[in-house]
Amino acid sequence: MRLRNYGIYILVGGLLGLAAAAHAQTSGLTRTIVGKEDVSVPGREAVVARVEIAPGGKAARHTHPGDEISYVMSGETVLLVDGQPPRRIKAGESFVIPAGVVHAAENDTANPVQLVGVYVVEKGKPLASPAP
Repeated sequence: MRLRNYGIYILVGGLLGLAAAAHAQTSGLTRTIVGKEDVSVPGREAVVARVEIAPGGKAARHTHPGDEISYVMSGETVLLVDGQPPRRIKAGESFVIPAGVVHAAENDTANPVQLVGVYVVEKGKPLASPAP
């Protein structure tokens, strides 16, 4: 009986993961984790990701359970941070989003945007959570 319950949890978790991946693909955002390591702050870890936003794609409004530090490698995007005017970020530029701040990005160009994101976040929490 107990093993059957674990199977249900695994199945539900897998389906939720597939739904999140499908959402990321339909919004034009791809985030690929390339590294994850503990940092000197207890209970925190650094997550390094390669991020791409397709032409016309969007990173929907979301937050992170820690700071995001990103560097745009190619292309340009409009960064939308709650309480701030829209900001166009181009290749060679970087930005920092503090923990818990609602933000989004839009690629309004004909070229993909590629960036490296470093997230110093609370261990055990989702890397990103949707925001209203």
